[in-house]
Parts: sequence; C-alpha cells; structure tokens
Amino acid sequence: MLEKPADIIATIPLKPVGLWELVSYFLRLGAFGFGGPIALAGYMQRDLIPRGWITEEEYLQGLAFAQMMPGPLAAQLAMWIGFIRHGAVGASLVGIAFILPAFLIVVAISFFYVAYQGLAVVQALFYGIGPVVIAIVAHSAARLAKGTVGAERRMWLIFGIVALITMASRTEIALLFVISGLIGILLYSPPASWKRRGDLIPAVLVAFTGLSATAPLLWKLGGFFVKAGAFTFGSGLAIVPFLHQGVVLNYHWLTERQFLDAVAVGVITPGPVVITATFVGYLVAGLWGAFIAAAGVFLPVYLFVLFIGRYIIRYREHPALKGFVKGATAAASGAIAGAAVILGQGSIIDVPTAAIGIVSLLLIWRWRLPEPVLILGGAVVGFLLFKG
Repeated sequence: MLEKPADIIATIPLKPVGLWELVSYFLRLGAFGFGGPIALAGYMQRDLIPRGWITEEEYLQGLAFAQMMPGPLAAQLAMWIGFIRHGAVGASLVGIAFILPAFLIVVAISFFYVAYQGLAVVQALFYGIGPVVIAIVAHSAARLAKGTVGAERRMWLIFGIVALITMASRTEIALLFVISGLIGILLYSPPASWKRRGDLIPAVLVAFTGLSATAPLLWKLGGFFVKAGAFTFGSGLAIVPFLHQGVVLNYHWLTERQFLDAVAVGVITPGPVVITATFVGYLVAGLWGAFIAAAGVFLPVYLFVLFIGRYIIRYREHPALKGFVKGATAAASGAIAGAAVILGQGSIIDVPTAAIGIVSLLLIWRWRLPEPVLILGGAVVGFLLFKG
C-alpha cells in the first residue's frame, strides 16, 4: 500500500473509534503482523491514520515515547494508542489483544518443542536455525547503532566499551545501561545548563530500580522478566543479552542451545519479538511459567504508558532526557554486539554453520530478506546438512 502524502494525512478528520473496534484491529495485527517492531509500528501508521482513528501528531508522539522508553516498542505504541482513545481500559485491552495471538502460538510451539526435543529431526532443524539467529542478532546491533548512535564518536565509544565488557565478562550488566545514560546526560545536558526546577531528570528514571524476586521459582521468574522489560533499551532483539545473562548464566534455567532456539521462536512468530519470554517461561516452569514470564516482561511497558507517558511527551526535547536515551541505547547496541559473539561460539561450530551464518547476514543486510523467511530457510538447510 502506498503511503499517503503528509499534507493529505494532515487533512484527515479525527473519527471516533469504538473500544472493541480498536481491540479487534490490534488482535488482527498481533496475529498476522510479522517483521519486528519497526514494521509493526509502520503498519499502525499505515492503517490507523488514514481511517482517522489517530492523528499524525498523536502517532509521532506515541512513537517518540516508545523509542525513548525501555521495553518492546510495538507493544508500547499499541498500548499508547489504546490509552489516548479509551484511557486505562483501552491500554489494557489493546495490550492484551496485541500480545495474545503470539502468546498462544509460542505456547503451542513450546509444548511440541519440549515433547520432541530429543528427536533427530528437531535437532537438525535447529542446527541450521542457530547460525541464522546469530546473523539476525548481529544485524540488529548494527542497525540499532546506526539509527541511534549515528556519527557521534562519544556514543560509539560507549558502544565499543560495553561490547568489549560484555564479550570479556561473558555477561550483560544492566547497570551499564544506567551509567551510560547518566554519561549521556552529562554530555548533552552539562550541569551548567541545569535549571533549578525539578524537571531536569524525568520521572522515567524511577523505573530503573533493582526489582528482585526471591524464593519460589515462579516468583523469581516473574521478577527477572519485570527487570528485563524495564531495562531493555532499543526494543526488539535488544532484550537478547539481558535474557542470556539471566536465564543461561545466572539461573541456569536454559542451555545455550535452548536459548538460541527461544530467540528463533520469538523472531518467527508474529507480534512483538520479546514474546521470547513466553518460550523461556514454558521451558522453565510449564504453562504457568509462560504466563508469568509474558506478564512480567510487558508489565513495565503498561505502567510506563499509564503513569510516565505524558511526562515523556512533555519533556521529550529536554537535553537531559535525550542524552540519557542516547547513552543507554548506545550501551544496548554494544551489549547486543557482544552477545552475538558469545552466542556465536555455541552455534557456529563447523564449516556448514559458519557458511549459513555468513550467507544469512548477507541476505538480511544486502537484500533485506525478512527474518522469519531466513529462519525457515535455515531450518531447511539444517535438516539437509545435519549429521547427528
């Protein structure tokens, strides 16, 4: 569908949209929306503005908010649209409708994965999928860095330092995001320019507190994924290094192989990529684990929309806020790059898997081949090449 010119879009009158009409749209988008967060945000712009359900200005405000906040961009934007049209009820129902189809699909995949993981055919499929996932993660890091860091050498320095720390320590340190954000504030809003008013550091920083869970497995699982949702800058695959650190290295809930499979499932299913959390939760604690993990990773997003969104919109041009986002996103890009190297050591194990990874990277970089198509192709090649 061709995009409408901006001057035509600006003249489209705002029309009232019913709650269930809006929920129905996001249910369909969650069920059939492939392509990752940027593509999903593009679908919303393409579909909702010409209908008059939202204005161009409202869409751009919501997109700016989603880009500045941690958590999945597409889900955040969807909840924002539900919120500005139907308040907290709209944000709640739109969020559930948008996430539900992918949740159900991933639960079904998880069931069969657990039941048949030992079969040679399943091992063969994921033999080819693993290198493709590495290529997708590496490309995601480069694309995120290019779009947010750009030509700013100071941000590239943060990117490089965080990438090296991640590779050297084989861990992803969430505190580095906050430190990098604070460095960004000092670089783009030095103390000499601070106002005496209390609006310098936005209320969003309150979200970055150490949320921890103890005792029962489900409680610990939920606490971990709440932190994942609250600290994941950059959206989409930016959550990969944080999840790898927690579920593989800290808690030992999943093996390296299972984690790569989880990332692949998140990419090939429609809706937000962070639905990977559902797969992880199912492998850790069954159906209840899937529900708790999914609820945990999306909870911060929901709370940001309800309680912080209006302030982010108000202060989105403030140098301190922009500096924090720049620093944190540069750190997230570096962490993804470091995670790609770490994960690649367990997935690229011979000449065929190295070839699959290189070809996949070329296909996604040069010809923009959709990620689900790449993964399905990798599965076919893995099935043909796997020797057990």
